[in-house]
Amino acid sequence: MIVAALSFVACTEQIPAPEPVYPIPAAKQVRWQQMETYAFIHFGLNTFNDMEWGYGDTDPKTFNPTHLDAEQWAKTFVEAGMKGVILTAKHHDGFCLWPTELTDYCIRNAAYKDGKGDIVGELAAACKKYGIKFGVYLSPWDRNRADYGSPSYVEYYHAQLRELLTSYGDLFEIWFDGANGGDGYYGGARERRNIDRRTYYNFPKAWAMVDELQPETICFSDAGPGCRWVGNEQGIAGTTNWSFLRAAEVYPGYPNMDELNVGHPDGDAWIAAECDVSIRPGWFYHESEDDKVKTSDDLVELYYKSVGRNGTLLLNFPVNKEGLISKTDSLNAVQFHQRVTQELSENLLENAQVKASDVRGRAFAASQVNDADFESYWATSDDVCSGSLTFTFKEPQSLSKLLLQEYIPLGQRVKSFRVEFLQGDKWVPLEVGEVTTTIGYKRILRFPTITTTAVRVHFLDARGPLCISEVGAYK
Repeated sequence: MIVAALSFVACTEQIPAPEPVYPIPAAKQVRWQQMETYAFIHFGLNTFNDMEWGYGDTDPKTFNPTHLDAEQWAKTFVEAGMKGVILTAKHHDGFCLWPTELTDYCIRNAAYKDGKGDIVGELAAACKKYGIKFGVYLSPWDRNRADYGSPSYVEYYHAQLRELLTSYGDLFEIWFDGANGGDGYYGGARERRNIDRRTYYNFPKAWAMVDELQPETICFSDAGPGCRWVGNEQGIAGTTNWSFLRAAEVYPGYPNMDELNVGHPDGDAWIAAECDVSIRPGWFYHESEDDKVKTSDDLVELYYKSVGRNGTLLLNFPVNKEGLISKTDSLNAVQFHQRVTQELSENLLENAQVKASDVRGRAFAASQVNDADFESYWATSDDVCSGSLTFTFKEPQSLSKLLLQEYIPLGQRVKSFRVEFLQGDKWVPLEVGEVTTTIGYKRILRFPTITTTAVRVHFLDARGPLCISEVGAYK
C-alpha cells in the first residue's frame, strides 16, 4: 500500500512550466502577432492629385470619391484572410478623413457627401459588421499646419489622437511613423522645418494616452512600444529576427534600418517586427500603376518572408478615385490567401511518431508539438538549452516546407537550429537556402521537395529551456 501511495504521488506530481526568459510579450502582443496578416489603406487628397506625399496646399474640395464603399473594402479583406485593417486617417499633407473640429483641413470641407462624410467612421462600422479589427494611422508630420515645429502643434496632434481614440470604438493598432520634418506648405510659409524626432512629439505622453483610453491597442513605430517597423517597405523580415529592442536607444525615425530588420538579440523590450508593403509600387492610387499590381505569386513570397520569419504582414491597398479597391488588387489578394491556405492545409507530421531527446515532464511531452494547439508545447528540463525532435512517418512522405513555432508567452529562446532528413539509412542536412537561427512566433522553411521516412530538428542553442509549440511539414 505504501508503494502504491508513493507511485500515485509521483504520477500526480505537478512539474512547473519553465520560467520565462525575458523580455516576454504582453498578452495583447501575442494576440496581435496571431493575426498574421492585415490590411493597410492609403486614401486621401493624394489619390485625386496623383501624389504620394502631398505638400499640404491642395484644395480639400478635390477629394470627391463617386462610389465609395467601405463595406467593399472590408469584404475584400475578409475574403483575403486578413484579420484587420489600418486606415490612414491623416497622412503627411495634414488632410483628415474624419470631420474633426480641430482643423478646417478635413473632410468637412471636401466635396464628398457635401462635407458630411466620415470615412474613419464608415470603415469602423464596416469592420464591425464583417468581424475584422480596425486601426488608424495618424501621421505625426503635418505639412499643412502653420504651427508645425512649435509646442502648440504637439498639443493639436495629441488632441487629434484623443479624438480618434474616443470616437470610433476599439482600435487594434495605431501607427506612428518616422517620416517627420522637411519642406511643406505650413500655412503659406512654404519652407523647410526640422524637428528633434526623439523629443518633439512627446511620444511617451501619446503612448500613455493610448494605454489609458485603449489598453488593448498596439502602438507601432520604429521604437514600438507595441511593434516595430521592419526597416524596409518591401515587406521582408530578416532571416534572423529577434522580437526584442534595446528600448532606450530606438526612437521614431531611427536611422539604423538593418537593426530594425534583425532586432536586438540583447534587447530589453518585446517589440516584434511588422512588415509593411504596398500591393502596388506606390502607397496611394495612381492610374499609371494599374498594370503593376503584385501577383498572387509575389504575395505568397512575401508571406513566407514576413509571417514565415517571425513578423506580421501589413499589406497596403491604394483605394482608387471611385473610392473602391480595384478589381485586380482584390483578386490577387484573395488568390494569395487561397494559395497559402492550400499550401499549409495538410500537416504531414500530424500522424507521425515524435521522439524528443529530453522531456520536462508528461505535461510537456514531445507529442504537444503536432497537436495543432498553440497553447500546448514541448519543453526541456531546466538548464537543457539544446535538444532534438525526431519525426518518423509510417510510410515515405514528400515535403517541401517545414513550420516551427516557439511558445512565445514564455519568451523567444532559440538562437540556432538545423534540420536533417533520412535518406536511405543516413541522416543528411536539409538545404533551405537561408540561415536557421531564430524561430519566434513562426518560422517557415522552404526547400526543393524531398521524399523521406523521417525528419529531425536539432535545436543547437537557446536562451533557456526549449519551449516548442508546433512543428509542421507540408508538401
